[in-house]
Amino acid sequence: MRFRKVNSALIVEQRITAVQAGIDLPVRGLEAHYLSVGGRGRGEQLIPIIVRSLITAHKAGARIESRDLESFQLAGGDVALVVNALVTAHKAGLGIDIGNFEAHFLAGGHVEKVVRALISAMRAGIPLDFQKAAAIDLAGRDVEEAVQLSVNPKVIDCPNPATGKETVAGVAKDGIEVKAKARVTVRANLERLIGGATEETIVARVGEGIVTTIGSAGTHKAVLENPDSISKVVLAKGLDSGTAFEILSIDIGDVDVGANIGARLQTDQAEADKKVAQAKAEERRALAMAQEQEMKARTQEMRAEVVRAEAEVPKAIAQAFREGNLGILDYYRLKNIQADTTMRDAIGGGEDASGGGSTQV
Repeated sequence: MRFRKVNSALIVEQRITAVQAGIDLPVRGLEAHYLSVGGRGRGEQLIPIIVRSLITAHKAGARIESRDLESFQLAGGDVALVVNALVTAHKAGLGIDIGNFEAHFLAGGHVEKVVRALISAMRAGIPLDFQKAAAIDLAGRDVEEAVQLSVNPKVIDCPNPATGKETVAGVAKDGIEVKAKARVTVRANLERLIGGATEETIVARVGEGIVTTIGSAGTHKAVLENPDSISKVVLAKGLDSGTAFEILSIDIGDVDVGANIGARLQTDQAEADKKVAQAKAEERRALAMAQEQEMKARTQEMRAEVVRAEAEVPKAIAQAFREGNLGILDYYRLKNIQADTTMRDAIGGGEDASGGGSTQV
């Protein structure tokens, strides 16, 4: 069985250093921790860190036990970072136990940011304890920045220039488009920071409020004459509800007149009505042409029937001669009537005799 050897010279050296700083470290404890972290190599790196950290805490007046640091180091924690955070908190008068820092570090938190945030909050008179700050940090929010935003409000542009939009556009009741820019001053709300909506929600809600306010205006002139009416109406809507921020003010930076949307819509509607009317007229024209062709066909059919009937007249006259129902005087009287009819048709512009207008006997 292979036994790990202890670097006795290192252990003695580190104990002397600790004693000189006023800290009594038992040799057996250092040897046990030396072997626990892996012996030579790794132990020679980690043991001095434990000793230096204990000395740093002792000089700052922060009470700490060596076995706490040893356990934390075995768990993979950064001893120097946590001790420095403890010293900073102790000097600021926060009175936080090192166990809180160790647990937060092992949970994946940013110990130094939490300490700086707590110090800033204490100096600004903002109520914030370690548990709340740690929860905000573990939620993925920058707790230090959040405290700074609580002290120094931030100005957000609406719309966000990063989206490529320069203005928020709305249409007044008279059909004129109005374009506006807004600057929203917000302050972080630490109580709603966990689970609260972000800046994008604030920008979206303010933009929606601007569009609604412009749309409810009777004319675009009313908006141009009194642009602060937009900010008053939007601010009164409580748009920061459910967000991580508190809206302090909404300032309309610029208001411009855009396109005449109402006139454009009327033009588009007139063009659409025109196309519908043209389509209906074309439909009626096609129907009329079809009816005309149908009437021409029927006329030709009727003329054919007339021609067939006229062809039977000479036969009927001949039959009447044979049967004695028609005399020669009656025949000449009929011829005279036909001649008179043909002459009247010619004078009146009707069909001539050769056009089939009367029957030649």
